Formats: sequence, structure tokens, C-alpha cells
Amino acid sequence: CRAWRTTEPPAVGALGAARLRELTADAVLQPLAALFAQDEAVKPEFDALLDLERLVRYHRDLYRLLHNFVNFADFYDRERGGIFQVGTLYFDGRASRLCVDAPDMARHGLLGGRSNVYLVYCECTRAGVKRTICAGMTDGDSNGLIVGRNGLFVDRQGRDWDATVVKVVENPISVREAFWSPYKRVLRFVEDFVAKRAAEADKAADGKLSTAALTVATPPAAGVQAAKPKIDVGTVAALGVAVGGITTALGMMLSAFFGLGYWIPVGLLGLVLLISGPSMAIAWMKLRSRTVGPLLDANGWAVNGRIRINIPFGTAMTSLARLPGNAVRQLGDPYAEKRQPWGAVIVLVLVAAAALWTGWDRFRHGSWWWQRCTVEQALEK
Repeated sequence: CRAWRTTEPPAVGALGAARLRELTADAVLQPLAALFAQDEAVKPEFDALLDLERLVRYHRDLYRLLHNFVNFADFYDRERGGIFQVGTLYFDGRASRLCVDAPDMARHGLLGGRSNVYLVYCECTRAGVKRTICAGMTDGDSNGLIVGRNGLFVDRQGRDWDATVVKVVENPISVREAFWSPYKRVLRFVEDFVAKRAAEADKAADGKLSTAALTVATPPAAGVQAAKPKIDVGTVAALGVAVGGITTALGMMLSAFFGLGYWIPVGLLGLVLLISGPSMAIAWMKLRSRTVGPLLDANGWAVNGRIRINIPFGTAMTSLARLPGNAVRQLGDPYAEKRQPWGAVIVLVLVAAAALWTGWDRFRHGSWWWQRCTVEQALEK
């Protein structure tokens, strides 16, 4: 009806006077008046049909309407997936169903980061069409969640998209991962430091080689002696003091640790808790404050409540890959290098030598015959 109304002429006068006289003649108006009378006669039936249509629509849609906008039962449906979920991301040995659209990644990151969820933004392509999604990782670890890796995204219609990670918002995934995070950071720092020092040493070696080649190619002028390398005594002394201090501190720590005696396991447990405890506490607090609200708000949904992501909910949103029931994992490497038994032989020889030396020392100090010989030797002297 709206489309037909747009085809009406802008003014009645555009029809012309002759056409207007034809339309207002009695031969045209009387049949129209009869049709109007017929419409008025069936008005109660037509109104009843409208009420019936409204009742049928209520019966069909009111239940869904209430479940969507009153108690949000369909919004967070567990079996079919919530309305806000756009699909499943298969990535890094897991399937994440907490996926939402993120057309504006920068704006979404400002609000989504407040959810305390580990977020992975992926650019998905299919037949030349691109879209950006945001997936929440609520189980597993973050070792393989790096920018540039590829995955597979399957939308609600069952269509598969090629997914590439373009941004990561880091947050704790589990307390178990937080236990190992300090050691991973130290290992990463050592690796970066060694790589940096190796690069600097390689650059310095190249510079020295270039300088030496230039010196050999250009002999010094007559009467000019080549400069001799100088050793900075202060630097050597400072290095010695630093090495000595580190060695002393390490020796004191080891002496205190081994001085615990039978309490060494308790001390080792306390040291581990001292290192991993703060990370685990911070992760526990952030995991308790995880919520879907900022993700939905950044996605355009007007959801103002705090929908917590507890451990069961997070486990349900992210499924880890597991071997089938009848599968067998092959632990042996068919291309592994042949191991030589020399290491085990050396360890056994050292252990045997230590045992023999300990036994001989105890025999020497505990045998009456040895003590008698020692006394006789002393008396003779």
C-alpha cells in the first residue's frame, strides 16, 4: 500500500477538468457507494478477523517475545546458543563459542577489555567478503594465542570463514596458567636478553672485523706507532665486585636453604608460593570479575546487567580438543636420534665413587682396628 501511494499524482488538478467530471458522475459514484455499504455490512466480521490474527500472532510470538525481552531466556540459550553469539571459532586446539561481531575493533576494544576476558580479534574472509569478530578464550592456556595465527570460524548458518588473529587483549584464563606465568616471563626475558646480547656481539664482531681489515689495508704512517689496547682497571674491578656480590648472595641463599634439613620440602613449597602466589591471587580476582556485559555493550546490545562468567560457564563457552576414546597417542619419535649411554654410565660411576668414599670414611672413623693403628703410630712418634 505504501509503494502504491507513492505512485499517486502530486495534485488532483493534474488529471484535467474532463477526467474529473467523468469520475464525479453518478454512473461512477453510485457503484462505489454500493461497495462502501457492503464494506460497512461486513465490518464486524472484518474486525473479528483482525482480532483473530492478533490472537494467532500472540500465540506464536508472545512467548518468544517474553523470553527475549523480559527474562532473557532465549538471549542466553544454552543449547542453541545465545542470540548475541555469531558462531564458533576453532583455533589453537579449542572451540570458542563466545564470539560476537566487532565491526569497529578500536571501539570494541575500549569497552571489551573491561570484561577481564582474554579476547582474540580475528579478521574473517569468505569469497571476498570480510568481517571482524571477537572471541573470548575462557579455558586452556595462552601459549599459542599470538597475532598472525590462522583458524576457522563457522557462523550460525554453518558457513566457514578463514580467520586470522589481528589483535589480542591479554587477561588471565585460569589460575593454573597463572601458576606458571612468572617462570614463563623469566624464561622469555632470558631468551630476549640472550638474543639481544648475541645480536650486539655479532654487530660488534662485524665492526671489529671491518676495522681490522681497514687497518691492515691502510698501513700507519712513518714514525707513528699503532695504538695499543687499553684495559680499564676500574671496569674490571667493578665486574669483580659485582660477580663477588652475586656469588655471596647466592651462597647465602643456598646455605640457608640447605640448612633447613628435613624442612627442605616445606621451604621449597614456600619458595614456589612466594613466586607464583601473587600471580595466582591476581588471576583469581580477575577471573571472579569476568563478565559478558562490556562485550555486549561494545557490540551494540543494550544489556546493562553484570553477567558473570564463572568457571562452569567459561568451560561451557570454550571446549578443549581431546583424543577420541579409542585413540592411542604415539609417544615414540620414529626419527629420534640414537642416544648414547655415556651420560648414564658417568652418573653411575660418580654415584658409585661417592658411595665408596662415604663407606671408606665411615669405616676409617668407626673401625677399632684403624683407631688402634692410629694410636700406636702416635705413640711411636
